[in-house]
Amino acid sequence: MDEIREILNRLLKKECSVEEAEKLLKANAIEEVGDFAKLDIFRKVRTGIVEVIYAENKKPEVTLEIIYSFLKKNRFAIVSRYRDELIPLISKEFENNEAYSVDINEFAKTLVVKEKTYKFEKKGGIIGIITAGSSDIPVAEEAKVIAKSMGCEVLTSYDLGIAGIHRLFTPLSEMIKKGIQVIIVCAGMEGTLPGVVAALVNIPVIGVPISSGYGLGEKGIGALTTMLQSCSPGLLVVNIDNGFGAGASAALIANKIAE
Repeated sequence: MDEIREILNRLLKKECSVEEAEKLLKANAIEEVGDFAKLDIFRKVRTGIVEVIYAENKKPEVTLEIIYSFLKKNRFAIVSRYRDELIPLISKEFENNEAYSVDINEFAKTLVVKEKTYKFEKKGGIIGIITAGSSDIPVAEEAKVIAKSMGCEVLTSYDLGIAGIHRLFTPLSEMIKKGIQVIIVCAGMEGTLPGVVAALVNIPVIGVPISSGYGLGEKGIGALTTMLQSCSPGLLVVNIDNGFGAGASAALIANKIAE
């Protein structure tokens, strides 16, 4: 933290402006955790996007240590795509802890540990999330967790795919009436639904190809190709299964509109 102290001293001595000090603090806010991680503690301040611990390829013990490092600085820690072995460790550490609460989303394989008195600041953004099928729900739920942690209200409706396209219109209409500013559409197989939605609404649509499809376009390739080739303007596309990216991007757009 010597760099931060130096920046603050420069500000006190009027050797730099408040704006310049803010830029320097944002640029220098990196903290090392042991020999295996560097935490971008102030990413949320710098970019508006929360820092999330991606746990899929991390040993549970390592993930737990990083969680504690986050809690020291941010009052909360978000873990995405955790391994099942992490849950017993989390339960042991926090189930009788009066200071922290744990919210586990088993669909999305995400969890949020935070001080019990801490609440994510509401930014005013309103996001809709829909899925083509029930197999797409885990990625949709990941997007939901991220968007909510960035201060958005999130409305969801699942299993609205084009195989029964009549199911789409009423939930989509209700979302529009409630003032959503961005909508995330998750779809596997051929991935047609995001393009259909983009042709029906006047707000940005973020398509998320899902790896649940099989056959020639398996593992999301067919869905990604369809979304990229869509004729519908207003459709943006993230990578296969990228619920985190979709949720973060949607929240940035919605919150900026609300601003």
